Amino acid sequence: MNLPKDTLESITARHAAAAATVGRRIVICAGTGCVATGALEVREAFLRELAAAGLEAVVELQAEGQGGDRVHVSGSGCQGFCQMGPLVSILPDGILYAKVKPVDAAEIVAVTVREHGVVERLLCQDPADGHHCRGPAEIPFYRKQSRTVLNDCGILDPEDIGEYIAGGGYRAARRAFTELEPEAICREITLAGLRGRGGGGFPTGRKWELTRVQPGPEKHVICNGDEGDPGAFMDRSVMEGNPHRVIEGLMIAARAVGAGEAHVYVRAEYPLAVRRIRKAVADATARGILGDNVFGSGLALHCHVMEGAGAFVCGEETALIASMEGKRGMPSPKPPFPAESGLWGRPTVINNVETLATVPLIMNQGAEAFRKIGTAGSPGTKTFALTGHVVNTGLIEVPFGTTLREIVFSIGGGVTRADGTVDADGFKAVQIGGPSGGCLIREHLDLPLDFDSLKSVGAMIGSGGLVVMNRDTCIVGIARFFMQFTQNESCGKCVPCREGTKQMLALLDDIQEGRADAGTLALLEQLAGSVRKSSLCGLGKTAPNPVLSTLRHFRSEYEDHVFRKHCATGQCRALRKPEINPAACIGCTACVRKCPVGAIHGERKKAHRIDGAACIKCGACAPACKFKAITGV
Repeated sequence: MNLPKDTLESITARHAAAAATVGRRIVICAGTGCVATGALEVREAFLRELAAAGLEAVVELQAEGQGGDRVHVSGSGCQGFCQMGPLVSILPDGILYAKVKPVDAAEIVAVTVREHGVVERLLCQDPADGHHCRGPAEIPFYRKQSRTVLNDCGILDPEDIGEYIAGGGYRAARRAFTELEPEAICREITLAGLRGRGGGGFPTGRKWELTRVQPGPEKHVICNGDEGDPGAFMDRSVMEGNPHRVIEGLMIAARAVGAGEAHVYVRAEYPLAVRRIRKAVADATARGILGDNVFGSGLALHCHVMEGAGAFVCGEETALIASMEGKRGMPSPKPPFPAESGLWGRPTVINNVETLATVPLIMNQGAEAFRKIGTAGSPGTKTFALTGHVVNTGLIEVPFGTTLREIVFSIGGGVTRADGTVDADGFKAVQIGGPSGGCLIREHLDLPLDFDSLKSVGAMIGSGGLVVMNRDTCIVGIARFFMQFTQNESCGKCVPCREGTKQMLALLDDIQEGRADAGTLALLEQLAGSVRKSSLCGLGKTAPNPVLSTLRHFRSEYEDHVFRKHCATGQCRALRKPEINPAACIGCTACVRKCPVGAIHGERKKAHRIDGAACIKCGACAPACKFKAITGV
């Protein structure tokens, strides 16, 4: 099917005519997080309540009918504020309701849709002064961000190609295929300074140019959607919320390097992202945007979607390629690099989801405008998944150069205790970049977050996961968690990673279980250095990062575990030393009845004691004591 250059305008006109037939719009967040907390049930409730109120609900825009009583009910991708989901936006009022339940639909329809009022109890509150925030422009979580890649993810219907095109979508791809030469596209991306958002920050324009100049008629471009870091969900959210922008970025990359085949590799654990990407490809193909004659240019581009089996190592380029070729996902030595010999031995470009979603923005606004945001060495914005001990968890986007303090305390709302209350002085650390990243501490709170500044302190942006830790977090336990993950996910091809991570995990177990001695820390550091230097791929080389960075910043905590056999946070069960404070104990025997091994002794109405040799440190006694007489559990 040939697509004339004015077809995008025709689609836009039809969508505008359809949008004019409705008076209001209810947008329900249908990202994975909100779906998990009941967003689909909320949607069904709105459809029922609109019908009961005599209002026509439109779930698919068509240029029929008349405005006024017609209400467009649609879903969106992740709106970011996951802590407050399910989220519901009312347009054009600009109202955002949080933690909406199905029973709230009737009140919203009556008060907001019918009477243009506001249901204040469902609005977010500004913690600074307690006032109710009408919409994102007033909510601190959104107000202090700079959402560009995510700007449409919370409003756009990800399954409606017409809405994407009506908002300017695919114009940059059309220009790339009908007006620009590949060299000009590569030059624009190079001038913009775009760096890969998937981990290492390699210059995107340079990667494209290296592939463009390779000989041969057949080349490939691949979108790497195999996001596997614990606590990371940036790429998933972009694919779920704006799949057509990812496809458009992939198309521009294909034109830049001369590829006729494009591929999207998505992990199978992201079923919603897989479904929406598949639909986006099918819809773009049906309209001739993809296919044998892209935008009537005479150039062909076919796009394929493949589901990965969820191996963390397949985030590495050569392992991903092996998986796509039907082999076991294991990395290969470089060179040759994928730009020279990639998928099926042909020149291949691989970019992650966020990188490709940024490309249409650059092509539309120009390299100079793009560089005005961020830092000189790291232009643009970066999405982060903010999780852990923080008030506002969710998906955020900020310019490169934003400080950790702004993210954790201004956008994130501060650090929380185990019970969820705010602890103004409770910040301990942030793990950035997942298993490949490093640990940032209090002295790094004012460090600008960009590729170069993080490298200077032994950390890295990685894919963008930010795990906030409070003062009650055991750093040794955190290092062990990431080492366990890396060891489990090692493909086993090279000895340093396969055996080295296993032995590092064993040493961390020794530290947590009280078996470590004076030589354990030295051996752990030596082994980490060997794994870093000699592993085959980037994942193995960065596997020791969480251990080395926590050792650097929290060595005293490691030494407490090793030499004093003491965990200050009480998280390491083997190092607990349960004791009963005789001044607080009244001899009620509640703890005696809870102890599964009979390690607590004493007469009734007299202070009890714990037999340290018999105690298994299960912690069952402490909750049973109403007088908080038991410590060290």
